Amino acid sequence: MCAVNRTPRLLILLGAAALALSACGDDSTAGSSDTTAPAGQSATLPEGCANPDGSSPKTQTFDAIPPTCIEDGTAYTATIETTKGTLRVTLRNDIAPITVNSFVNLARFHYFDGTTCHRAIQGFVVQCGDPTATGTGGPGYDIPDEFDQIEPYQIGSIAMANTGQPNTGGSQFFIITGPNGAALPPQYTLFGQVFADDMGVVQALDAIANPNDGPPLEPIDITSITISEG
Repeated sequence: MCAVNRTPRLLILLGAAALALSACGDDSTAGSSDTTAPAGQSATLPEGCANPDGSSPKTQTFDAIPPTCIEDGTAYTATIETTKGTLRVTLRNDIAPITVNSFVNLARFHYFDGTTCHRAIQGFVVQCGDPTATGTGGPGYDIPDEFDQIEPYQIGSIAMANTGQPNTGGSQFFIITGPNGAALPPQYTLFGQVFADDMGVVQALDAIANPNDGPPLEPIDITSITISEG
């Protein structure tokens, strides 16, 4: 148990044993490049929305969940550039619009750029999205769970980490890299799927994951996440 204000974690059942993937900390924690208020925002966007063209400054501290920044019916793809390869992800705003809206806005504020995936478990998941790389970081707000239309997890699925309590997602997400991850109970908002052509990168991430609970055997860094439409 982490002696902190907030204890995000994934609870995964592996046979008869429970393995806890902890990400313990206060979501208000942020990196050295943090700002507390978005600057340079287009006047045509709701306050709190990043510019879609990527021109908004890097921001890692927020006061509240963003307003609706994505367009209903528009398809979004996230391109996650890592030090181990590129993952293109189809974002599922059809089943998790609030989660995708938050993820897209964070990505457009360059929130994830230059961050490290702090946890990787072989045959299971790689967990990312914490600017502090300690398991303690987050954007400063929580987002609600979206389970009404959730689909079965697959290898290559992208889902939100949480505290084990309802409606406690933030910025930390995980990529399912093996069958144990695909067997998770539907308790984590599913919001994306890696392109079939990029599954080799998922396999490469799993190959350097920790056999136990912990950081990967080699660093996995996110250099950037960019969002495209259509």
